[in-house]
Amino acid sequence: MSKIALERIASHEKLCRIMQKLTHKKIHQIEDRIKRLEKIMIGCAGALITGMGYLIYILLSYISI
Repeated sequence: MSKIALERIASHEKLCRIMQKLTHKKIHQIEDRIKRLEKIMIGCAGALITGMGYLIYILLSYISI
């Protein structure tokens, strides 16, 4: 192979490594955002279930009176 071809291959490999690092960084950022959303969704679901349980308790207490 000629020197120019080897240089082009080397520069392409460097570019690929840089792009791979950026891709992994973006993937980790997306994972962190998804984890945050999961926590929010679990909290909201817990609050909704608790609220519904309290509402059912109140309704049943009115029925038994």
